[in-house]
Amino acid sequence: MSVLVVVLLLAVLQVAVYVHVRNVVTASAQEGARYAANADVPPSAGADRAVAVVARATSQQTADGLVCSSGEEADASGLTLVVVRCSGAVPTLLAGLGSVLPVEVTGRSVEEAA
Repeated sequence: MSVLVVVLLLAVLQVAVYVHVRNVVTASAQEGARYAANADVPPSAGADRAVAVVARATSQQTADGLVCSSGEEADASGLTLVVVRCSGAVPTLLAGLGSVLPVEVTGRSVEEAA
């Protein structure tokens, strides 16, 4: 009975960690896109900014597990958007399992005119 309770507790904690890290990575991608959308900042700087924010908010290990890219694209109305995409895996609570929970997010921001 107690083993079942411990397993259930670990499962609930893992879900909480996953949701937290996913929210942090989402906010970081959005922050990276906002930063790179500034007129004096190149769009490629958004990915580095997103990884740095994740490292500050969670851990360097989590940030190292992410692959972020940034670039520009046009939307349907003709605006130029800076897009930051991050993908990777969330570390699990059980060290032997590694990082098996995938996360993939996108942040967008309208680029400022020079």
